[in-house]
Amino acid sequence: MFKGLRDKLNIFKKKAAEEIEKEPAENIQNEEEPPKRPESKFLMKFRKKEEKKRIKKGIDQDSGPKADPSAISIDRSVTESGLSGQEILKGDGPLVQDSKGFFTRKISEKRLDEILFDLEMALLESDVAQPVVEKIKEYIKEEMSGVKVDRKTNIGELIENALKISIRRVLTTEELDFDRFLKERKKPIVIMFVGVNGTGKTTAIGRVAYLLKQKHVSCVLAAGDTFRAGAIEQLTKHADNLGLKVIKNKAGSDPASVAYDAVEHAKARMKDVVLLDTAGRMQTNINLMDEMKKIKRVANPDLIIFVGDSLAGNDAVIQAQKFDEAVGVNAVILTKIDADAKGGAALSIAYTIGKPILFIGTGQEYKDLVRFDPDWMTERLFEE
Repeated sequence: MFKGLRDKLNIFKKKAAEEIEKEPAENIQNEEEPPKRPESKFLMKFRKKEEKKRIKKGIDQDSGPKADPSAISIDRSVTESGLSGQEILKGDGPLVQDSKGFFTRKISEKRLDEILFDLEMALLESDVAQPVVEKIKEYIKEEMSGVKVDRKTNIGELIENALKISIRRVLTTEELDFDRFLKERKKPIVIMFVGVNGTGKTTAIGRVAYLLKQKHVSCVLAAGDTFRAGAIEQLTKHADNLGLKVIKNKAGSDPASVAYDAVEHAKARMKDVVLLDTAGRMQTNINLMDEMKKIKRVANPDLIIFVGDSLAGNDAVIQAQKFDEAVGVNAVILTKIDADAKGGAALSIAYTIGKPILFIGTGQEYKDLVRFDPDWMTERLFEE
């Protein structure tokens, strides 16, 4: 999972460290310690997460061999010195001192631009959209401009942490608490699924239905993809497998009427949720997109979920934008992420349309639908 992007980030990290090593050292005598900068919410979250990871591994911060107090390391900076990654990158931590004074290496803006060009190429080759690439570069510059490191600093760790912070920021959008949404919304809740053919939209509906059943939330399925008889049969099969009711009509019938019937059935039978399938269509088909607007008017959905194929890369980003413009997308489900070696779609969709990725498909079973978490994605990109 994400192997392609992970490999490219590791190559970039190694090359960037080598480039930073080329910077000339500067001798700073009698430098006073500058005031600490206030932490951003992203840095605070990063510091707390690193601290929890150490605790989880059973590492006592006060135990073990005593390290050189003059050395800078991310673990000690986060969990012991109380400094954030930003403060260390800015040179606010302790410096290595010898008889000649303080020696540091400062990254020049020119060198940083050279490093970020390599990062840009790596991200573009991994299907990360250009606007997202530019935003990641901007965040990296915020983290690393004016970096001061000494001969004890693990430059690779500094670069990796700057990358992690930047990627987390890109992935962080307004959150949607699905459980809370189900609890607080007036019943029946209508959830409309949109997307192009072949993205796994109908399968995603089956997985959401399975998830709701596990939560003891009643639901009914609506076969609104009346353009394909196969889609009606597929949704019916999911309903049979899960022991659920499906509202359907013959192929070629008005999909808006199917949506209306499903909502009325849910009201009459006191069902909690209606899961409404729609015809897969290309985002460039104006007539079909207009019909989707009609379905929206009739069903009045509480939540519209775009189902995107992570293997589609930048095409998935464009699709998400077009559907958002047409009917207004509230959240995203990314399918086939277990087969996605690049990872660009997940990075791009979250930032480009500014809507949360609600779930990701990680396998072939009904249970293989998991809540998306930016921290989870970030860790997968940097795991060994």
